[in-house]
Amino acid sequence: MNENDRIETTIQESKFISRDLSWLKFNDRVLDQAKHIDRNIFDKLKFQAITASNLDEFFMIRIGSLYNYIDFGKERVDYSGLRGAPFKKRLFEEIHKFADDQSAFYLKKLKPEFQKNGFTIGSFDELSDEEKGKVKEYFKKTIFPMLTPMVYDSYHTFPWLRNLAISFGVVTCRQSDELDRKKLSFIQIPSNLPRFFELERQDMIVFIPIEEVIRPFIHKLFRNIHIQSVTMFRITRNGDFTLDESDDIEANFLEELRRKLKTRKTGRVVRIEVKKGTDEWVLKTLKNRWGLEDDNIFSLDEQDMFNYASFWSIIGHSEFKNKLVKPHKPVRPVSFPQMGTDDIFEVLKDKDILLHHPYNDIEPLLELLERSAEDPKVLSIKLTIYRLAKESRVTAALLKAAENGKHVAVLFEVKARFDEENNLKEAKRLQNAGCFVIYGIQDVKTHTKLLLIVRKEGEKVTRYVHMSSGNYNETTSRLYTDWGIMTSNEIYAHDVSEFFNAITGHSLPRIYHYLITAPKDMRQQLIDLIQREAENAQNGLPSGIVIKLNSLQDKKMIKELYAASQAGVPVKLIIRGICSLRPGRKGLSENIQVLSIVGEFLEHSRVYYYHNNGDPKIFGGSADVMVRSFDRRIESLFLVVDPFCKKEIINLLAYNLRDNVNSYNMKEDGDYEIKTSEGESPFNIHKEFFKVTKEIVENASLF
Repeated sequence: MNENDRIETTIQESKFISRDLSWLKFNDRVLDQAKHIDRNIFDKLKFQAITASNLDEFFMIRIGSLYNYIDFGKERVDYSGLRGAPFKKRLFEEIHKFADDQSAFYLKKLKPEFQKNGFTIGSFDELSDEEKGKVKEYFKKTIFPMLTPMVYDSYHTFPWLRNLAISFGVVTCRQSDELDRKKLSFIQIPSNLPRFFELERQDMIVFIPIEEVIRPFIHKLFRNIHIQSVTMFRITRNGDFTLDESDDIEANFLEELRRKLKTRKTGRVVRIEVKKGTDEWVLKTLKNRWGLEDDNIFSLDEQDMFNYASFWSIIGHSEFKNKLVKPHKPVRPVSFPQMGTDDIFEVLKDKDILLHHPYNDIEPLLELLERSAEDPKVLSIKLTIYRLAKESRVTAALLKAAENGKHVAVLFEVKARFDEENNLKEAKRLQNAGCFVIYGIQDVKTHTKLLLIVRKEGEKVTRYVHMSSGNYNETTSRLYTDWGIMTSNEIYAHDVSEFFNAITGHSLPRIYHYLITAPKDMRQQLIDLIQREAENAQNGLPSGIVIKLNSLQDKKMIKELYAASQAGVPVKLIIRGICSLRPGRKGLSENIQVLSIVGEFLEHSRVYYYHNNGDPKIFGGSADVMVRSFDRRIESLFLVVDPFCKKEIINLLAYNLRDNVNSYNMKEDGDYEIKTSEGESPFNIHKEFFKVTKEIVENASLF
């Protein structure tokens, strides 16, 4: 048996699917969305751009994490059963396959469609003389003064090159020098330059990548010397600093975080993207400098381009920004009164309101916050923030509340990956306005989404609560599927108040009535609910589990789901991304079905449904079944108690299981196949949820 066969056998014999290999399968499904023939070119570009951003983050975080182990000599055994070197070999093989597929789709399918859609991405050599003159003028006046050649030789240290930036490696020598006297210089494209230079041709826009503006004029930076070669490349650095985070985060925490952010930008290189035919001496120099192997090198076709994520510049162009498929206009929440008062406080005194985004607008929640900021009866507002929209109405409302003398307490998670700098800035604004700001909790992230408003109404105080799976972010609420509940239920209010006291002070609540929290006991409580379903099945009682998540990776939970399957419990999992559980294996998981839904909206909601012998227990919140969610994050899941809201969630899950347009079945070997819909009418949840009625909800069922 050769090495590849041994690796494959080890992977297939494992009871678990590799987290990283599973993630790559997810990006395959995103790329598959770009390949749908019924999408227009701009929607195809959108999904291609998403796959590129995903892959950049994968290299920065997951490959970065792998190199944390490699560089520090730590042994790591993957869920697949593979150790360091074999796992790295298999992982990079899969990444290269994906990158090749991504490139082939761009070159063979996307690029040929550009011209008939009113644009093209061109190179300098393809331009007319007049167009070349415009490019030259742009280079001369705008770009040339910004460029800085940085020579690397025995007298000059190797320059620092930015993460995810395109650079040039230029080999030069004096005409009289021998070959061994050649020198290498680097030129990095400034980050504040537009990605494309635009030219107009009658009814067409020509987008010239910025590297194509610079490449023909490189010689302008090297006077009186001979240029032997010009190599364009883009590097990706390790952006995972979790292994280095200090356990002793006190007064110096913010400065520590700033240092970590700098580390992300200057961390070790884990990938180099180069154009084919690059100078081998340059490439060898880069590999030796950064301790890289052939696996780390990704060669692009000459007609290919760096960074497909830059397609957003085309999609968002004034000529094309209206060409993306427009989602339906959000509809009124089914649970919201159709007649009578629209006073949000009065509505919530009467009933719980479930908001399902983007099908329902986030406006009722924003109205609740903005009304609270102005209402003299409101005494205090407490809120957790993980990611904010730009020009956030949430921040504006909190600032207004503080200005009006209300007590405002905000827990800002400044370790929210890639949003750290924005969160630090927004937190500082609130703190300067007089808000009580908590910058995270020691070495755990606060990921839960909770809002508490305290209002004095006559002789009594009423507390209003919002609990959600999604961020307090107006932008993502139009793009991500999330759900949450607004309520004045006193039991929720008690639990959320206790939870905030635990976060902001030195409190350890003994019991929550409707909340399950982490890192306290979330994993165990969810396991207890699984075990109850297994007992019911063994006793001949009805049973069933339906769970909808972003990711499922925690081994303890997976083992309990396997045990439930073996006890006869039907288990249906709707997992958008990573799934380390292996479904449908004889004797292990025959009763487990795994679906993944990838489509127009990003599936972001989390739901935990347990049949409970006909009296369903349903929880929602922001926690996935991940080790980090249970052990290294402050999380909460809330029990849904309102009978109609429970029916809404049952319908949410039933619709997800019924979808046959955006759904993929996970196979036992970890691969995915498109869910077939033979004999069925198309059912696309990203359209059908806009049509939900009260009658549909009342008739919803799962088992």
